[in-house]
Amino acid sequence: MVKVYYDESVTTDELKGKTIAIIGYGSQGHAHAQNLRDNGHQVIIGLREGKSAQAAREDGFDVYPVSEATKKADVVMILAPDEIQGALYENEIAPNLEAGNSLVFAHGFNVHFNVIAPPSDVDVFLVAPKGPGHLVRRTFTEGFAVPALYAVYQDASGQAKEKALAYAKGIGATRVGVLETTFKEETETDLFGEQAVLCGGLTSLIEAGFETLTEAGYQPELAYFEVCHELKLIIDLIYEGGFKKMRDSISNTAEYGDYVSGPRVITSDVKDRMKEVLTDIQNGNFANGFIEDNAQDFKNFKAMRAERAGHPIETVGAELRKMMPFVQGQD
Repeated sequence: MVKVYYDESVTTDELKGKTIAIIGYGSQGHAHAQNLRDNGHQVIIGLREGKSAQAAREDGFDVYPVSEATKKADVVMILAPDEIQGALYENEIAPNLEAGNSLVFAHGFNVHFNVIAPPSDVDVFLVAPKGPGHLVRRTFTEGFAVPALYAVYQDASGQAKEKALAYAKGIGATRVGVLETTFKEETETDLFGEQAVLCGGLTSLIEAGFETLTEAGYQPELAYFEVCHELKLIIDLIYEGGFKKMRDSISNTAEYGDYVSGPRVITSDVKDRMKEVLTDIQNGNFANGFIEDNAQDFKNFKAMRAERAGHPIETVGAELRKMMPFVQGQD
């Protein structure tokens, strides 16, 4: 069984009296910074000038260039986008790290795929909340939290695990549970989940369902409702109580169709393709492609984004959402 840590598991605060630099003030950055501060930690922000820096100052934080924030800090949490972390680390963070510092991540991508090679005299660990930043912050203010993963990559001080758990407690995650993992496991399972199920698999399944109905002559508006709009209801039920709650809540007709037709759509061939996706993640092919495309100003990424944004389901959905006040303002 996976090891899970809660508040009572963290018996010492290894970050007490230390300065924590949060590099980035986006979705995760603002949540980590504010939660840590509310729990009594000294937090500064490392950013380039712009809207995010202004927002951080308005929230009461001292903001410095990344190099200066790194120099001032004992703990450096990198929450910048994956694709810019390598250059950011080489140019602004690495030259200003000192022996005994802690280098922290919320995703193991750049360390696992050797984009970032930390020096041997710093602790390296990750604390990865399993939810978007706005939920990390909102649930914290409500007295609850989002679960998180932690992993130690390098224990230079002999206290890296304790520091990681103290950080997890600082953002509130130990209120509900922090699971132990490794950089390899966190990185590869996270990428696989995004690509094969949560993002890539889901959007492709929805588009295929929409195309099947519209190509058969059904109205695109009805197709949108049946394969996309109602998905939130199903996902919410699964989120709340697993497949059982979802199946207990739908009609017998729908449940029967679930068992009869689901395996006809998601066949063993799909699982074989998923294994190919996982292999490309494990052997570094995906990471290398992502890094190379970034070096070319994301030429392929931007082309794929434009192509998918032009799918008819996006046009139909945008018009239908205008009719529904309860989802307006969320586009």
